[in-house]
Amino acid sequence: MSKTAGIGLVLVAVLLGLMIGAAQAQEFGTNWSAIFFPSNNLTGAGVTVTIPGGINFNWGTGAPVVNGVAVPGIGADNFSARFTSTQTFAEGNYTFTITSDDGVRVFVDGQIMLDRFVPRPQTTDTFVRAMTAGPHNITVEYFEDIDIAMIQVQWVFGGVVPTLGPSPTPGPTGLPPIPEGAITATVIRAPVLNVRAAPSVYSDRIGSILRGQTYQVIGRDQNARWFLLQLSDRQGWALGYYLYIPQNEFNAPVISSFALTGNPAAASPTGVVAMAFSTLRLRAQPTIYSEQIGRVTWGGTVGVVARTASGEWWQVVWKGTTGWVWSAYLRVVEGNLDTIPIVQP
Repeated sequence: MSKTAGIGLVLVAVLLGLMIGAAQAQEFGTNWSAIFFPSNNLTGAGVTVTIPGGINFNWGTGAPVVNGVAVPGIGADNFSARFTSTQTFAEGNYTFTITSDDGVRVFVDGQIMLDRFVPRPQTTDTFVRAMTAGPHNITVEYFEDIDIAMIQVQWVFGGVVPTLGPSPTPGPTGLPPIPEGAITATVIRAPVLNVRAAPSVYSDRIGSILRGQTYQVIGRDQNARWFLLQLSDRQGWALGYYLYIPQNEFNAPVISSFALTGNPAAASPTGVVAMAFSTLRLRAQPTIYSEQIGRVTWGGTVGVVARTASGEWWQVVWKGTTGWVWSAYLRVVEGNLDTIPIVQP
Protein backbone atom coordinates (compact mmCIF):
# COMPACT_ATOMS: atom_id res chain seq x y z
CA MET A 1 0.00 0.00 0.00
CA SER A 2 1.36 3.41 -0.93
CA LYS A 3 1.96 6.11 1.65
CA THR A 4 -0.73 8.30 0.02
CA ALA A 5 -3.30 5.48 0.10
CA GLY A 6 -2.50 4.78 3.74
CA ILE A 7 -3.03 8.41 4.69
CA GLY A 8 -6.31 8.40 2.78
CA LEU A 9 -7.57 5.35 4.69
CA VAL A 10 -6.61 6.96 7.99
CA LEU A 11 -8.50 10.13 7.07
CA VAL A 12 -11.58 8.13 6.08
CA ALA A 13 -11.46 6.22 9.37
CA VAL A 14 -11.08 9.45 11.34
CA LEU A 15 -13.97 11.10 9.51
CA LEU A 16 -16.19 8.06 10.01
CA GLY A 17 -15.31 7.99 13.69
CA LEU A 18 -16.13 11.68 14.00
CA MET A 19 -19.50 11.13 12.30
CA ILE A 20 -20.40 8.24 14.60
CA GLY A 21 -19.09 10.08 17.65
CA ALA A 22 -21.13 13.14 16.72
CA ALA A 23 -24.22 11.00 16.34
CA GLN A 24 -23.69 9.53 19.80
CA ALA A 25 -22.86 12.91 21.38
CA GLN A 26 -25.96 14.52 19.85
CA GLU A 27 -28.28 11.76 21.00
CA PHE A 28 -31.08 14.17 21.97
CA GLY A 29 -30.81 16.07 18.70
CA THR A 30 -31.02 19.84 18.26
CA ASN A 31 -33.28 22.53 16.81
CA TRP A 32 -36.68 21.03 17.54
CA SER A 33 -39.94 22.87 16.99
CA ALA A 34 -43.02 22.09 19.09
CA ILE A 35 -46.70 22.93 18.96
CA PHE A 36 -48.52 22.60 22.30
CA PHE A 37 -52.29 22.06 22.36
CA PRO A 38 -54.76 22.69 25.24
CA SER A 39 -56.20 19.18 24.77
CA ASN A 40 -54.92 15.62 25.04
CA ASN A 41 -55.59 14.81 21.37
CA LEU A 42 -53.53 17.42 19.44
CA THR A 43 -56.52 19.68 18.78
CA GLY A 44 -57.31 23.28 19.61
CA ALA A 45 -55.39 26.51 19.23
CA GLY A 46 -51.72 25.51 19.17
CA VAL A 47 -48.83 27.40 20.74
CA THR A 48 -45.54 27.11 18.83
CA VAL A 49 -42.21 27.12 20.66
CA THR A 50 -38.62 26.54 19.52
CA ILE A 51 -36.41 24.09 21.41
CA PRO A 52 -32.69 24.60 20.72
CA GLY A 53 -31.78 21.37 22.51
CA GLY A 54 -33.52 18.02 22.57
CA ILE A 55 -36.75 16.59 23.94
CA ASN A 56 -35.84 16.01 27.57
CA PHE A 57 -38.58 17.29 29.87
CA ASN A 58 -39.89 16.22 33.27
CA TRP A 59 -42.57 18.69 34.34
CA GLY A 60 -43.76 16.67 37.33
CA THR A 61 -47.29 17.70 38.27
CA GLY A 62 -46.82 21.24 36.97
CA ALA A 63 -47.59 22.94 33.66
CA PRO A 64 -45.04 22.54 30.83
CA VAL A 65 -42.06 24.88 30.89
CA VAL A 66 -39.78 25.20 27.84
CA ASN A 67 -36.57 27.26 27.75
CA GLY A 68 -37.35 28.42 31.28
CA VAL A 69 -40.75 29.87 30.32
CA ALA A 70 -44.20 28.39 30.92
CA VAL A 71 -46.01 27.59 27.67
CA PRO A 72 -48.88 30.12 27.57
CA GLY A 73 -52.42 28.77 27.78
CA ILE A 74 -51.34 25.22 28.65
CA GLY A 75 -52.33 23.72 32.00
CA ALA A 76 -50.72 21.00 34.08
CA ASP A 77 -53.03 18.24 32.78
CA ASN A 78 -54.84 17.30 29.56
CA PHE A 79 -52.45 18.84 27.06
CA SER A 80 -50.56 17.48 24.06
CA ALA A 81 -47.64 18.46 21.84
CA ARG A 82 -46.17 17.68 18.45
CA PHE A 83 -42.35 17.93 18.23
CA THR A 84 -40.67 18.02 14.81
CA SER A 85 -37.10 18.30 13.58
CA THR A 86 -34.69 17.29 10.84
CA GLN A 87 -31.62 15.50 12.15
CA THR A 88 -28.49 14.38 10.30
CA PHE A 89 -27.33 10.79 10.80
CA ALA A 90 -24.35 8.70 9.74
CA GLU A 91 -25.27 5.48 7.98
CA GLY A 92 -26.11 2.58 10.28
CA ASN A 93 -28.58 1.28 12.82
CA TYR A 94 -29.76 3.51 15.67
CA THR A 95 -31.51 2.57 18.89
CA PHE A 96 -34.18 5.09 19.89
CA THR A 97 -35.23 5.25 23.55
CA ILE A 98 -38.41 7.09 24.54
CA THR A 99 -39.59 7.62 28.10
CA SER A 100 -43.03 9.14 28.55
CA ASP A 101 -45.90 9.70 30.93
CA ASP A 102 -48.50 9.49 29.40
CA GLY A 103 -48.79 8.61 25.68
CA VAL A 104 -46.37 8.96 22.76
CA ARG A 105 -46.05 8.29 19.03
CA VAL A 106 -42.82 8.52 17.02
CA PHE A 107 -42.48 8.88 13.23
CA VAL A 108 -39.23 8.69 11.25
CA ASP A 109 -39.51 10.02 7.69
CA GLY A 110 -43.29 9.69 7.93
CA GLN A 111 -43.22 6.03 9.02
CA ILE A 112 -44.67 5.31 12.45
CA MET A 113 -42.09 3.51 14.58
CA LEU A 114 -43.76 3.64 17.99
CA ASP A 115 -47.46 3.96 18.83
CA ARG A 116 -48.25 4.13 22.54
CA PHE A 117 -50.76 6.97 22.44
CA VAL A 118 -52.74 5.82 25.50
CA PRO A 119 -52.88 6.94 29.14
CA ARG A 120 -50.21 5.14 31.13
CA PRO A 121 -47.70 5.72 33.93
CA GLN A 122 -44.04 6.44 33.19
CA THR A 123 -42.83 3.87 30.66
CA THR A 124 -39.68 3.46 28.55
CA ASP A 125 -39.95 2.11 24.99
CA THR A 126 -37.23 1.37 22.43
CA PHE A 127 -36.97 0.61 18.74
CA VAL A 128 -34.12 0.20 16.26
CA ARG A 129 -34.12 1.92 12.87
CA ALA A 130 -31.66 1.57 9.98
CA MET A 131 -30.72 5.09 8.83
CA THR A 132 -29.05 6.17 5.61
CA ALA A 133 -26.41 8.88 5.77
CA GLY A 134 -27.94 12.35 5.65
CA PRO A 135 -30.97 14.24 6.98
CA HIS A 136 -34.08 12.51 8.34
CA ASN A 137 -37.37 13.96 9.57
CA ILE A 138 -38.49 12.98 13.08
CA THR A 139 -41.91 13.70 14.57
CA VAL A 140 -42.88 12.98 18.17
CA GLU A 141 -46.50 13.27 19.29
CA TYR A 142 -47.09 13.33 23.03
CA PHE A 143 -50.00 13.84 25.39
CA GLU A 144 -50.38 14.30 29.13
CA ASP A 145 -53.49 13.01 30.85
CA ILE A 146 -53.25 13.61 34.60
CA ASP A 147 -50.61 13.65 37.32
CA ILE A 148 -46.94 13.37 36.23
CA ALA A 149 -45.95 14.78 32.81
CA MET A 150 -42.65 13.83 31.17
CA ILE A 151 -41.24 13.11 27.71
CA GLN A 152 -37.68 12.20 26.75
CA VAL A 153 -36.44 11.11 23.31
CA GLN A 154 -32.88 10.06 22.58
CA TRP A 155 -30.92 7.76 20.27
CA VAL A 156 -27.51 6.13 20.06
CA PHE A 157 -25.59 4.51 17.23
CA GLY A 158 -25.95 0.72 17.18
CA GLY A 159 -28.55 -1.95 17.64
CA VAL A 160 -30.11 -4.77 15.64
CA VAL A 161 -33.20 -4.21 13.51
CA PRO A 162 -35.68 -6.98 14.42
CA THR A 163 -36.74 -9.37 11.68
CA LEU A 164 -40.43 -9.72 10.92
CA GLY A 165 -42.05 -12.96 11.92
CA PRO A 166 -44.87 -14.43 14.00
CA SER A 167 -45.13 -12.99 17.48
CA PRO A 168 -44.86 -15.48 20.32
CA THR A 169 -48.15 -16.23 22.02
CA PRO A 170 -48.01 -15.13 25.66
CA GLY A 171 -48.80 -17.75 28.23
CA PRO A 172 -51.91 -17.55 30.37
CA THR A 173 -51.80 -15.17 33.32
CA GLY A 174 -52.72 -16.74 36.62
CA LEU A 175 -55.06 -14.33 38.39
CA PRO A 176 -55.63 -14.71 42.14
CA PRO A 177 -59.10 -15.78 43.34
CA ILE A 178 -61.39 -12.99 44.56
CA PRO A 179 -63.50 -13.61 47.69
CA GLU A 180 -67.24 -13.20 47.28
CA GLY A 181 -68.40 -9.69 48.11
CA ALA A 182 -64.92 -8.17 47.89
CA ILE A 183 -64.25 -4.78 46.30
CA THR A 184 -62.68 -5.28 42.88
CA ALA A 185 -60.73 -3.23 40.36
CA THR A 186 -60.42 -3.86 36.63
CA VAL A 187 -57.72 -2.28 34.44
CA ILE A 188 -59.47 -0.27 31.70
CA ARG A 189 -57.38 2.76 30.70
CA ALA A 190 -53.99 1.23 29.95
CA PRO A 191 -52.87 -1.85 28.00
CA VAL A 192 -50.19 -2.40 30.65
CA LEU A 193 -50.39 -0.80 34.10
CA ASN A 194 -47.42 -0.56 36.45
CA VAL A 195 -47.90 -1.79 40.00
CA ARG A 196 -45.79 -0.07 42.63
CA ALA A 197 -44.54 -0.82 46.12
CA ALA A 198 -46.20 2.28 47.57
CA PRO A 199 -48.88 4.79 46.47
CA SER A 200 -46.59 7.07 44.45
CA VAL A 201 -45.33 7.19 40.88
CA TYR A 202 -41.87 7.67 42.39
CA SER A 203 -42.08 4.37 44.23
CA ASP A 204 -40.40 1.17 43.02
CA ARG A 205 -42.16 -0.68 40.21
CA ILE A 206 -42.78 -4.25 41.41
CA GLY A 207 -44.79 -5.61 38.49
CA SER A 208 -47.47 -4.89 35.91
CA ILE A 209 -51.04 -5.91 35.15
CA LEU A 210 -52.95 -5.95 31.87
CA ARG A 211 -56.08 -4.31 30.54
CA GLY A 212 -59.18 -6.39 31.32
CA GLN A 213 -57.70 -8.11 34.37
CA THR A 214 -59.61 -7.86 37.66
CA TYR A 215 -58.13 -7.93 41.16
CA GLN A 216 -59.30 -7.69 44.75
CA VAL A 217 -58.88 -4.25 46.34
CA ILE A 218 -57.18 -4.63 49.73
CA GLY A 219 -57.08 -0.95 50.65
CA ARG A 220 -56.61 2.63 49.48
CA ASP A 221 -54.80 5.84 50.34
CA GLN A 222 -56.57 8.65 52.17
CA ASN A 223 -57.88 10.31 48.99
CA ALA A 224 -58.93 7.08 47.23
CA ARG A 225 -56.45 7.94 44.51
CA TRP A 226 -54.26 4.84 44.83
CA PHE A 227 -55.47 1.31 45.53
CA LEU A 228 -53.66 -1.68 47.00
CA LEU A 229 -54.37 -4.77 44.91
CA GLN A 230 -53.92 -8.45 45.71
CA LEU A 231 -51.71 -9.91 43.00
CA SER A 232 -50.85 -13.58 42.56
CA ASP A 233 -47.82 -13.53 44.86
CA ARG A 234 -47.78 -10.09 46.45
CA GLN A 235 -49.68 -6.89 47.04
CA GLY A 236 -49.07 -3.72 45.05
CA TRP A 237 -50.40 -0.22 44.49
CA ALA A 238 -52.06 0.97 41.28
CA LEU A 239 -53.28 4.44 40.30
CA GLY A 240 -57.07 4.55 40.46
CA TYR A 241 -57.45 6.61 37.29
CA TYR A 242 -56.66 3.51 35.24
CA LEU A 243 -59.07 1.24 37.13
CA TYR A 244 -62.80 0.56 37.05
CA ILE A 245 -64.21 -0.12 40.53
CA PRO A 246 -67.92 -1.02 40.41
CA GLN A 247 -68.39 -0.60 44.17
CA ASN A 248 -67.95 2.49 46.33
CA GLU A 249 -64.15 2.74 46.41
CA PHE A 250 -64.27 4.72 49.67
CA ASN A 251 -65.45 1.56 51.42
CA ALA A 252 -61.94 0.14 51.03
CA PRO A 253 -59.90 0.63 54.23
CA VAL A 254 -57.28 3.37 54.36
CA ILE A 255 -53.87 1.71 54.54
CA SER A 256 -50.42 3.17 55.07
CA SER A 257 -47.83 1.66 52.76
CA PHE A 258 -45.23 1.85 55.51
CA ALA A 259 -47.16 -0.64 57.64
CA LEU A 260 -47.19 -3.14 54.80
CA THR A 261 -43.76 -3.07 53.20
CA GLY A 262 -40.17 -2.78 54.22
CA ASN A 263 -39.49 -1.60 50.71
CA PRO A 264 -37.45 1.62 50.39
CA ALA A 265 -40.37 3.16 48.53
CA ALA A 266 -41.06 6.84 48.50
CA ALA A 267 -44.57 7.32 49.75
CA SER A 268 -46.15 9.22 52.56
CA PRO A 269 -49.21 8.78 54.76
CA THR A 270 -49.74 12.51 54.17
CA GLY A 271 -49.57 12.19 50.38
CA VAL A 272 -46.63 14.62 50.16
CA VAL A 273 -43.50 13.34 48.39
CA ALA A 274 -40.27 15.29 47.90
CA MET A 275 -37.16 14.66 45.78
CA ALA A 276 -33.59 15.34 46.94
CA PHE A 277 -31.30 17.49 44.80
CA SER A 278 -28.22 16.70 46.84
CA THR A 279 -27.02 13.93 49.12
CA LEU A 280 -28.61 14.70 52.51
CA ARG A 281 -27.89 13.54 56.04
CA LEU A 282 -30.93 12.05 57.75
CA ARG A 283 -30.82 13.12 61.40
CA ALA A 284 -32.66 12.03 64.51
CA GLN A 285 -33.61 15.62 65.39
CA PRO A 286 -33.91 18.87 63.35
CA THR A 287 -30.41 20.17 64.10
CA ILE A 288 -27.02 19.70 62.48
CA TYR A 289 -25.68 18.54 65.87
CA SER A 290 -28.09 15.62 66.02
CA GLU A 291 -27.07 12.01 65.34
CA GLN A 292 -27.01 10.97 61.69
CA ILE A 293 -29.32 7.98 61.22
CA GLY A 294 -29.29 7.68 57.42
CA ARG A 295 -28.30 9.19 54.10
CA VAL A 296 -30.79 10.31 51.44
CA THR A 297 -29.19 9.86 48.03
CA TRP A 298 -29.23 12.43 45.25
CA GLY A 299 -32.48 11.99 43.32
CA GLY A 300 -34.03 9.95 46.11
CA THR A 301 -37.67 10.52 47.03
CA VAL A 302 -39.03 10.70 50.55
CA GLY A 303 -42.41 10.92 52.20
CA VAL A 304 -42.82 14.18 54.12
CA VAL A 305 -44.70 13.82 57.42
CA ALA A 306 -43.91 16.98 59.43
CA ARG A 307 -41.95 20.25 59.39
CA THR A 308 -40.59 22.83 61.79
CA ALA A 309 -42.20 26.24 62.16
CA SER A 310 -39.36 27.88 60.23
CA GLY A 311 -39.67 25.33 57.42
CA GLU A 312 -35.91 24.75 57.45
CA TRP A 313 -36.27 21.12 58.53
CA TRP A 314 -38.69 18.47 57.25
CA GLN A 315 -39.43 15.17 58.91
CA VAL A 316 -39.37 12.46 56.25
CA VAL A 317 -39.51 8.71 55.80
CA TRP A 318 -36.55 7.24 53.91
CA LYS A 319 -36.21 3.47 53.41
CA GLY A 320 -38.48 2.79 56.35
CA THR A 321 -36.64 5.20 58.70
CA THR A 322 -38.18 8.43 59.98
CA GLY A 323 -35.81 11.36 60.48
CA TRP A 324 -35.13 15.01 59.74
CA VAL A 325 -33.44 16.59 56.71
CA TRP A 326 -32.50 20.14 55.70
CA SER A 327 -35.28 21.29 53.37
CA ALA A 328 -33.22 23.60 51.12
CA TYR A 329 -32.24 20.66 48.94
CA LEU A 330 -35.70 19.08 48.64
CA ARG A 331 -38.47 19.82 46.15
CA VAL A 332 -42.08 18.67 46.57
CA VAL A 333 -43.11 16.54 43.59
CA GLU A 334 -46.45 15.26 44.92
CA GLY A 335 -48.99 16.73 47.31
CA ASN A 336 -49.24 20.08 49.09
CA LEU A 337 -46.64 21.01 51.69
CA ASP A 338 -49.13 23.36 53.37
CA THR A 339 -51.05 20.30 54.58
CA ILE A 340 -48.04 19.02 56.53
CA PRO A 341 -48.31 19.58 60.29
CA ILE A 342 -45.87 21.85 62.09
CA VAL A 343 -44.20 20.30 65.11
CA GLN A 344 -42.01 21.68 67.88
CA PRO A 345 -39.38 19.01 68.64
